[in-house]
Amino acid sequence: MGLLSSRISITRYKVAGRLDGSVHETVYKALKQHAIPEIEDDGSEAMVGWTSFEYPYAPDFEGYSFVFGAHMVFALRIDKKSIPPKLVQKHYSLEVAKHLADSGQQFLSGNEKKAIKEHVINTLGRRIPAVPNVYDLVWHYKDSSLWFFSNLKSANEALETLFIKSFGFPLIRLFPYTTGNLIAGLSDSERDLLSKLAPSQSEE
Repeated sequence: MGLLSSRISITRYKVAGRLDGSVHETVYKALKQHAIPEIEDDGSEAMVGWTSFEYPYAPDFEGYSFVFGAHMVFALRIDKKSIPPKLVQKHYSLEVAKHLADSGQQFLSGNEKKAIKEHVINTLGRRIPAVPNVYDLVWHYKDSSLWFFSNLKSANEALETLFIKSFGFPLIRLFPYTTGNLIAGLSDSERDLLSKLAPSQSEE
């Protein structure tokens, strides 16, 4: 989901750490190193990587193009290949018929069927293009805050994994408890009280 979409979903994070040295140069190198690879001619089912906000289908981070004032804006891209089950069944049936005709057999063993199905899936996986999904993010480095424009569980998990791999810091998802504990400026006694709170049950 995009930053400029008319309808957006946002997950807020706190970045648990700060980069040393030239922040923009460090981020640039990490983005370039972990940019989304192309898998059009690859058998991989999915690829995850960074891409640029302005050109998500042709990642370009040159000239610190991801810097917008006090913020860094770029995107997570997840490319997935999805093979329709009916297409697998069609080509599997054709391959089984061909194998029986060529070998003169009347039946196939379980291992033969498994090998044929794997071959069909691998072949189709190389032919079918990946579908890209782009999720924008905004990182305010000085505040250690990050906004990710998706609430999708798989996208958030991919972001958290790739972020720590790229920058070396975990992302802490902000919900009422973590917000109060980390950024509300509570005293030690107030944090003790917060830790003892339990979810309330609504009465109908």
